[in-house]
Amino acid sequence: MNKLTSIVGFVGGECKGETPEQAAWRDAPVPSSEMKSRIRAEIEGIFDFVDRKDDTRSFDEVQRGLRPLLFALARLFLSFFLTRRHEYSSEIVEAWLNKGYRKRSPERKFIGTMFGRVCYWRTYVRRPGGRGLHPLDSALGLTADGFSLLVMETIARLSTLVSYEQVTALLLYFYGWSPSKTTVEKAVLGLGRYTQEYFCQAPPPEGDGEVLVIQVDSKATPTATEEELQKRRQKRGEKKPALSPRHRGREKRSRRNKKRRKSGDKSKNGKATTVLTMYTLKKGRDENGKRVLLGPLNKWVYGSYAAKRHAFEVARREADKRGFKQGTRKTIQVVTDGDEDLERCTKEFFPNAIHTLDIVHVLEYIWEAGRFVFEEGSEELAAWVKKQERLLYRGKEVLVMQHVGDLAKQVGPAAAKRIDGIQTYLFKRLRLMSYDKLRKKDLEVASGAVEGAVRHVVAKRFDSGSMRWIRERAEALLQLRCIEINGGWTEFMAFVAEKLRQESRAKHSTARLLTTQHGALPSVEKVA
Repeated sequence: MNKLTSIVGFVGGECKGETPEQAAWRDAPVPSSEMKSRIRAEIEGIFDFVDRKDDTRSFDEVQRGLRPLLFALARLFLSFFLTRRHEYSSEIVEAWLNKGYRKRSPERKFIGTMFGRVCYWRTYVRRPGGRGLHPLDSALGLTADGFSLLVMETIARLSTLVSYEQVTALLLYFYGWSPSKTTVEKAVLGLGRYTQEYFCQAPPPEGDGEVLVIQVDSKATPTATEEELQKRRQKRGEKKPALSPRHRGREKRSRRNKKRRKSGDKSKNGKATTVLTMYTLKKGRDENGKRVLLGPLNKWVYGSYAAKRHAFEVARREADKRGFKQGTRKTIQVVTDGDEDLERCTKEFFPNAIHTLDIVHVLEYIWEAGRFVFEEGSEELAAWVKKQERLLYRGKEVLVMQHVGDLAKQVGPAAAKRIDGIQTYLFKRLRLMSYDKLRKKDLEVASGAVEGAVRHVVAKRFDSGSMRWIRERAEALLQLRCIEINGGWTEFMAFVAEKLRQESRAKHSTARLLTTQHGALPSVEKVA
């Protein structure tokens, strides 16, 4: 067995246990000069693989064969880099020895990279009776997690798009290896610790308009009940292996407690997320010279499982950043679905804003009222609703309320009671329905932007079949998904990398990103 095969097998880490290939040089580090010569030999080997006389292979055959060779070469280069830095790390180590730390002999370490598992050797220093660290790892920005920051970033970023199980499947397919699903969740929780601080310090966007539009809506996602959580946490009993997968499924179903669902029981056990969308509009003119508002500009999405008030605290902070501070003469418009809590928060945080009730929400109630009199799907129903919509756009909302009330005279007591409830609900919100004035100013009359954000940010990732979330754990993923959708991932990871370096310096130990502990839901203090 030659030395090249030994190094490639060991650096690749294709087997986690001790193998003959790894055993060839597991007891001592390989000099970087020797590794360099082996890398050059490996490069020549790749040339020999590609450049063959009388080659009859197809392009796809060569492409498939190149991937493991290039990955092995990349692992060698990374190992060479780490080894080379170790050989020239005496000054870094000496600085810690001058602080009273004691040095140990170099020890073998592993790190998971995008190309596979890489082995390297490091000097460890430790304060007598205290904690220690690998000085060079801290200087290189490596954490104590056993994975490169790029790997942890990748699995967390993929998690904002697909399930944890699909993340491991994708990495296994494209890279030939993958961290466990537990590690994927740890990366999400670890990065989730920094989202609130990142949002607070993030600079405002450039090129904003003169009108700020804020839209707020909610979406419930399935969450685990206490009973489900207890089942997850209890010890698993020993079970005899089933005869086959068919029998395993039958036995599993037979062990379930068959409980009849109670009337009104919601199996989803939904917990609401509040979604906030902000953007600006810029004053301009159309082809006829008429004044219009152009946009949206710098759309920004935020979501949280915290109380609805939290979303408005975030909106207030972001509005201040964008130059729409309290008391400004600039136009601020808030669009909601008529929720009374949202209206109270709007008055508190944006007292001078134009608060608008989503017209689609109003029309949904008008459709419901009309169905009590007109046949579902009939032309009469559609024509009646269209008439009310035209009246709303002309500023005749009081007349619309009268038309809704007239329907109650044409139906029985039960239907009349519901129609009266619709009329009362809409009448209380007349002050939010000045759609004629809004259209003249070219402002928003509907909340389509936040409705789309609810579907894209929350529903697509958090509301699929068989999903059961714990709010505090889902919060981290929700915040990361917002960062990804807002296009701020690169800036966020630069922020996290700097925070990890600061933690290493402050604690005099190598920082750790992966964690099993979730943070608390955001509070007032964490937003300010």
